Amino acid sequence: MPQICFYLHLHQPYRLKPLSIFEVGKQKIDYFSAKKSDDNQEVFCKVAEKSYLPMLSLLLRLSKRHPQFKVAFSISGIFIEQAEKYSPQVMKLLRKLAAQTDQVELLAETYYHSLSSLFSPAEFRDQVELHRRVIWEKFERQPVFFRNTELIYSNDIAEQVAQMGYVGMLTEAVPRYLHGRKKTQVFASAAQNRLPLLLKHAELSDDIAFRFSDTNWQWYPLTVERYQEWIANYGAEELVNLFMDFETFGEHQWADTGIFDFFERWVQQFLSREENSFVLPTEAVMPYLEKTAQRENALTKIRAFFAGLGKPDAMKVHLNQKKLAALPVYDVPEPISWADVDRDLTAWTENDLQQDTIEKIYRLEEIIRGLGNQTLLDRWRRLQTSDHFYYMCTKWSADGDVHAYFSPYASPYEAYRNFSIALADLQETLI
Repeated sequence: MPQICFYLHLHQPYRLKPLSIFEVGKQKIDYFSAKKSDDNQEVFCKVAEKSYLPMLSLLLRLSKRHPQFKVAFSISGIFIEQAEKYSPQVMKLLRKLAAQTDQVELLAETYYHSLSSLFSPAEFRDQVELHRRVIWEKFERQPVFFRNTELIYSNDIAEQVAQMGYVGMLTEAVPRYLHGRKKTQVFASAAQNRLPLLLKHAELSDDIAFRFSDTNWQWYPLTVERYQEWIANYGAEELVNLFMDFETFGEHQWADTGIFDFFERWVQQFLSREENSFVLPTEAVMPYLEKTAQRENALTKIRAFFAGLGKPDAMKVHLNQKKLAALPVYDVPEPISWADVDRDLTAWTENDLQQDTIEKIYRLEEIIRGLGNQTLLDRWRRLQTSDHFYYMCTKWSADGDVHAYFSPYASPYEAYRNFSIALADLQETLI
């Protein structure tokens, strides 16, 4: 059987409260929470009860029961803010998991879950640095592997990530760029500075994340034995990357579907054979790290990061470019993502509503940065969160159904109207 790389993403946006055009220009508007009720707290606490707390508890039990079980997390900065404020028990469980240094890896990403990698290299770098420091502050762990917002990736983004010193990156396996090659192997980026890449196995990931409770699916109900058979189709030299939203467990697939029991029994069955194993993202790319006599042993350095000994100011890991040159190249000239059928950017940038608001929000960058006002900077960055633009998507059919499921608005036009009011107020503040 192949090795399994299991990764979960934790994120909750700050949702905008209902705003009135008559509030624009009246100073000190809080865009994200109402006086009478805080929708962000309500949503976070609901999802914590259904998903975060039971699944984190299950992962902690599995990690203690099975030393071979391993899991990677990416946790947005604004998720951490809300967890500390609304559900401290979530943070407590995350810290306990993070302490399992041989079994848990924390990944880097943008603090605000933004699209900055597409529109502002400077803002992208700053948000990644903010995230790296908050992971150190809260967990005393040093992220060395990168996961971009929504797995957004291109050759240009890979070059930016490589220049920041990360040892690898997760993204989607898109058939139009695979050209028939197996996704169950480590790839290298087509950037000038080659970067190891792990590609999501969409079919096996989505069998759990999207199809598990679909009564119209031909394989419903999915059994542990059948899922195990599908994984067994891959050889021992292959790597199956199961990448999912954390909320798959308990929120998207409710507890009464049997999702928690399924996952627990699958892990137990998979690890019942001694030759089967899970692997962390950085472990998967270990063969491509530099191990020369002139530098500290890379394996020792990475283990130090996992153990929380690598301070944020001291991250420096070297990739072996000669070894990377032997890997198959994943050449992605146009950005991709893990969203929607086409795995492109249209979930956030397809229509006039999205393009108008994105253009306006990033047009404010120079002014906002020049002011040196931390409150305004944070407000501007919260408005960059990709979810706001996702809610404005006007797609229909299966993609449209997914967007509607996640949106707090009655329509994409209402999402645009409300966001535009917040943006107009921010612009008015800067005049």
